[in-house]
Amino acid sequence: MSDNLRSLTELDRLIHEPARLLIVTILSTVESADFLFLQRETDLTKGNLSAHLSKLEGAGYVSIEKTFKGKLPLTVCKLTDSGQEAFDGYRQQMQNFIDKTK
Repeated sequence: MSDNLRSLTELDRLIHEPARLLIVTILSTVESADFLFLQRETDLTKGNLSAHLSKLEGAGYVSIEKTFKGKLPLTVCKLTDSGQEAFDGYRQQMQNFIDKTK
């Protein structure tokens, strides 16, 4: 296997999963996002989005704050510094792979 292809095995698999990549990409462009915004933008079910956010939170990539807005529950998600660093590293690895395989 060439070094170019082997570099793909070093990708952050937590971020590489398509739904989580979409979530992290969205969160990298905003200060924070509420659950309903993420659900609408990703087109994931509540359960699926919740599961992916839990995995990202467990890795320290996303912080989740649950509060109330009036009487309605409000879940706000934010990409942590660690999550931003991981996403930046992921993007750099992908760019390096693309550059090497042109």
